[in-house]
Amino acid sequence: MDDDIKAACTELGAILAGMRRGVAFTGAGLSTESGIPDFRSPGGLWTRNKPIDYGAFLSDRAMRREAWRRRFAMEEAFAGAAPGRGHRRLAQWLAGGQLAGIVTQNIDGLHQASGVPDERLVELHGNTTYATCLDCGERYELDWVRQRFEAHALAVPDCLDCGGPIKTATISFGQPMPRTAMVRAHELTRACDVFLAIGSSLVVWPAAGFPVEAKRHGATLVIINREPTEFDEIADLVIHADIGDVLDAAAETK
Repeated sequence: MDDDIKAACTELGAILAGMRRGVAFTGAGLSTESGIPDFRSPGGLWTRNKPIDYGAFLSDRAMRREAWRRRFAMEEAFAGAAPGRGHRRLAQWLAGGQLAGIVTQNIDGLHQASGVPDERLVELHGNTTYATCLDCGERYELDWVRQRFEAHALAVPDCLDCGGPIKTATISFGQPMPRTAMVRAHELTRACDVFLAIGSSLVVWPAAGFPVEAKRHGATLVIINREPTEFDEIADLVIHADIGDVLDAAAETK
């Protein structure tokens, strides 16, 4: 870690020491240490597979079959992943009362695995570790879906209760954002004293608007990401470095 990054980590440590109702806003970069591939980097998921639009998923069973094929092809990465250093640090600060909550774009369930309770976590883009019926909301575990999918020549399973389409509990392109999650995220953002944007490229809207909202309501805005973002210029502190290294170093200085 070079001297400039060390100095920035010391500054971050001072910010964290005074934080009383912080919010962590996390993106895919937080989970790459855990082996979860991100979406936009070279070799990322979206460079290999064009995202399937929600409307196509609903209207075309072939698109549903492809969506499930992709999900199960990624099963090894998701199933074998464990929380990284960043997840554990955020869980620690949440338990210690410095963070009021965590708002995440991630769908991997690693915040919960690190000890974050559901009531303190806002999943803006849903969760890929289980599935739901889009019509009646019935929950289905992925093992059941996969057994049906593979046992019937990759036939797409339908809801046992109402016959509706079953989909991972994630938010796809073209799908409405979850209202309850958005309301809670806005509440946390407007009330926070420090907003930590961690591992997000900050290009997916409306989620990308939360750092701006936090800044407008008087919060100290910190951006930690390997690559620059379009909001770096309005942030109070920007660190382009490994997230686990940065959070560990900041914790040791505060």
